[in-house]
Amino acid sequence: MPKYQFSCEVTPQYRPEQSAPEDLVYGFSYTVTVTNTGEVAAQLISRHWIISDANGHTEEVKGLGVVGHQPLLKPGEAFQYTSGCRLRTPSGTMHGSYFCVAEDGERFEVPIPMFVLEASHGGGTPSRVLH
Repeated sequence: MPKYQFSCEVTPQYRPEQSAPEDLVYGFSYTVTVTNTGEVAAQLISRHWIISDANGHTEEVKGLGVVGHQPLLKPGEAFQYTSGCRLRTPSGTMHGSYFCVAEDGERFEVPIPMFVLEASHGGGTPSRVLH
């Protein structure tokens, strides 16, 4: 087991109530579960997202923490949060990374695998996740 390691699972979902397709606005939420799968407690300090729509428009989002938190996770602990974004097309992708600092001062990046945002007409079915 690596000394410094977090894993990320993401479940995206189309939000028709936050969308206006006639105005090219498609709302999505995504629930992220971050788990410390390493051997040392570490804190999630910042996030970096790359959001792309089907037209190739890309937006980068950087900031401290996630949804106002900078969770300190002991080995085996998890933190889950839900956030969202809007696209101008009915599909797109997101991926990125978290910057973390372990209790012993070691810094490390956690990749967030790419996942697909896809507007479904049913509204309640989750979008695809790429691994």
